[in-house]
Amino acid sequence: MTRLPQAAPPTAHPTPPRAPVPEGACDAHVHMVADDMPLWDGRVEDPAPGTLAQWTARLETHLDALGMARVVIVHSILHGGDNRVTTAAVAALGDRARGIGLVRDGASDAELAALAQAGVVGVRLNYVHGGILSWAGVREMAPRLAAHGMHVQMLMNAHRHMAELAADVRTLPVPVVFDHIGWPDLAAGPDEPGFAALRALVADGAAHVKLSAPYRLCDAPYDRAAEAIAALVAANPDRCLWGSDWPHLMLAEAQPPDAGALLNAFFDAVPSEDARRRILVDTPAALYGF
Repeated sequence: MTRLPQAAPPTAHPTPPRAPVPEGACDAHVHMVADDMPLWDGRVEDPAPGTLAQWTARLETHLDALGMARVVIVHSILHGGDNRVTTAAVAALGDRARGIGLVRDGASDAELAALAQAGVVGVRLNYVHGGILSWAGVREMAPRLAAHGMHVQMLMNAHRHMAELAADVRTLPVPVVFDHIGWPDLAAGPDEPGFAALRALVADGAAHVKLSAPYRLCDAPYDRAAEAIAALVAANPDRCLWGSDWPHLMLAEAQPPDAGALLNAFFDAVPSEDARRRILVDTPAALYGF
């Protein structure tokens, strides 16, 4: 497997957003890494140097700069199926934090219970880059996830994968959260069939979507992603969340973003203060149990 260069550290001090976020706002998609915690042998890059304590301090600086009171730490594949870096960060941050874990197909009830006890409220599946959890594994696990109050988070490409996923999403007994605007083909527009199917799921309350990581889809100032973001918010703001994707791992061809610029791009795409409050405060509070 080809290794990428070691990841660059994120912007030390993000630009403060041009408008304040509402009280109780949540950055619903960040990652935690640490070089004093076990890394996965199959990883494609090494994180920037730093211990768990140093990375936690960097995250707190990031959250303070954006005005975020709450955060959801999504376990990074760089640490494989060992969730200790995420659960330790959640413990360090206290009740303002929740975790999304990474488990293998067939994960035991004891493993799920331990994660739930540690503040992990969901598990993640990566349909784009692969990983250690499959969609078949999610379907098998879903009733047990529901029993532990957990949900499924998924990275997929709407234009490539939604046709095969949509029917299952409607019948799973747990919420399903799609990352990164559904990672659509922006050039195909919001009426592309896969993205239209995602919009329908969101409109019907059958799925959530994170309005995160437009920098993976287009260059700054990210206005090319605004139409897709606005279409999802118009479908149902009560099923939309926002996340910075800090500290911007596995960039590939994407340019490292400034988190403040990402939040400003969200403001541009969502001018309604009511919709912003629902996306930043109400929806994450309901989904993650803040």
